[in-house]
Amino acid sequence: MIDEKVRKDAKQTVVEQKKDEAIELVQVALAAGVDGMELMTQGFIPGINEVGDQFGRGVMFLPELVRAAEVMKAVTDVINASLPGQKANKEKGRVLIATVKGDVHDIGKCIVVSLMQANGFTVFDLGRDVDTDRIVEEAIEKDVQVVGTSALLTTTMPGQKNLEDALKSAGIRDKVRTIVGGAPVTARWAAKIGADAYAEDAQDGILKVNELLAV
Repeated sequence: MIDEKVRKDAKQTVVEQKKDEAIELVQVALAAGVDGMELMTQGFIPGINEVGDQFGRGVMFLPELVRAAEVMKAVTDVINASLPGQKANKEKGRVLIATVKGDVHDIGKCIVVSLMQANGFTVFDLGRDVDTDRIVEEAIEKDVQVVGTSALLTTTMPGQKNLEDALKSAGIRDKVRTIVGGAPVTARWAAKIGADAYAEDAQDGILKVNELLAV
């Protein structure tokens, strides 16, 4: 059971974008026997969710959002490094994730990346506002099994359909599975564009990728 103060402190390090303090908190907690995944889901993820909410309300702006995402990436690296047994196991899968062209929203994707890495997947995060051609090129170069895209605006959702077409044109659509997500995205949209799966949130994304790869 994680101490309430530890949970609150973990959340605040993300909200206040204090990377060094977040890393130290994780190291101390892990040394005390705290479960890394519990700390992630009960402390840091509520923090990044709060950042996303404040960004949406105009309380926080893009620079703060980016710094908060960097905190999440940093603590994920520390938690992953504490799981040597997991890393020694057979690779669960290679996943490429990006926010589509024209969309600079990053919070949801960062949570997905953090959880997937913590669950043993090799994740290639291309960031936000990514060209379709680059997604395809990186998918081929990294030899991934799953390509996930996020769209947080209805105006950028067509980018997910464009990716399906581009993967077919490149001749690799039958070699990779695709999963889509984002606030305006639905299971119906996923089916309409021919994506293999739709994820409602980060936890659902883990479940769907496991199903796609039959892990």
